[in-house]
Amino acid sequence: MDYYCLKITFTSSLPSEIITDVLSSELGEIGFESFDAKEDAFYAYVPVTLYNQTLIAQKLIEFPLEDVTFHYDLELVKAKNWNEEWEKNYFQPIRIGDQCIIRASFHAEEPGFSHTLLIDPKMAFGTGNHDTTRLMITELLETDLAGKTVLDMGCGTAVLAILARKLGAAETTAIDIDEWAYENALENISLNNVSGIDVKLGGAEQIGAYSTFDLILANINRNILLNDMHYYANALKPGALLFMSGFYTEDIPMLENEARKNNLTLIKQKESNKWAMMLCSKNNA
Repeated sequence: MDYYCLKITFTSSLPSEIITDVLSSELGEIGFESFDAKEDAFYAYVPVTLYNQTLIAQKLIEFPLEDVTFHYDLELVKAKNWNEEWEKNYFQPIRIGDQCIIRASFHAEEPGFSHTLLIDPKMAFGTGNHDTTRLMITELLETDLAGKTVLDMGCGTAVLAILARKLGAAETTAIDIDEWAYENALENISLNNVSGIDVKLGGAEQIGAYSTFDLILANINRNILLNDMHYYANALKPGALLFMSGFYTEDIPMLENEARKNNLTLIKQKESNKWAMMLCSKNNA
């Protein structure tokens, strides 16, 4: 698959890490699949079939942070070995205490962790590098998943679904609207030698084909969460849990309000570098 690489430079008084995090989220909403923050620029990759100059310009003009000026160049990137690119330029093992390590198949083995997840990300989002994925993983590690049915909505690389199964979850479903992510999820599930994960291509409309779940994991973005929360609530058993991330701390009140409308109660929230995670439970009545 061929990609366009958007090389973005910017000037601002804000920390560059905050700007690049927001850029990743904003561009991810219009089809960009991978991001690489280097010293000289921020690089974003989008399949040629999803490239839309008008949407890109609109995202940069309407950027939600003030005092940021952007310049960018575009380059066509022909199909290549993306694992090699990630190995050279971006993906390093992610360690969460001594409980979990996320690494690619090309990384050396590291003993001493309770759980090892092998993720060859290609261009799919969700390696664990991002704060939102780390927040979700940290919370999962603190949750009793034994025998629980789980839905990983917007699964990306399927890192959360794979971890859920390794933590003892029963039947697990992983859904993503992006075909590349769907294929990558299947590859990573096979790489980890886990079974019992049903991967589907599509959006929230796929949820209705399943029975209710004990846990739903949704690491997507604020707008999709607001739009699809009623699907999640309807698919949860009474007392079941909804894990949400992919948004900023200032978005919590808006999401909590939508949760209340859907018979959900916020029971915990966590934050990391202005990104947030919410844990909600479905009320019994």
